Amino acid sequence: MSVTIYHNPRCSKSRQTLNLLQEHGIQPTIIEYLETPPSAKKLGEILVMLGLRPRELMRNKEDVYAASSLDNPNLSDDDLIEAMVKHPILIERPIILANDKATIGRPPEQVLEII
Repeated sequence: MSVTIYHNPRCSKSRQTLNLLQEHGIQPTIIEYLETPPSAKKLGEILVMLGLRPRELMRNKEDVYAASSLDNPNLSDDDLIEAMVKHPILIERPIILANDKATIGRPPEQVLEII
């Protein structure tokens, strides 16, 4: 089974989710998304897998969210995706991909539903 985690090592939920995967014998591909953000195309694919709209995946309490006026309801999904690619801190974390499914590890145990 191929498992990928979009991980932020400074985030406790992300660390807990990674540890949970490892406790289940899974060594996922780790993508530190702040260093290597997903492309707009890949982020769009992840959103489809999650069944979410871009705004639902955004961390709206980050300073860049307000500074970039991302609360503007007139912004398109493409605009929001581009903002997340440009400022990956806006992407909710961790995102786990496994078995052609995706989930957000909040709470970390949610990952167990797709592995």
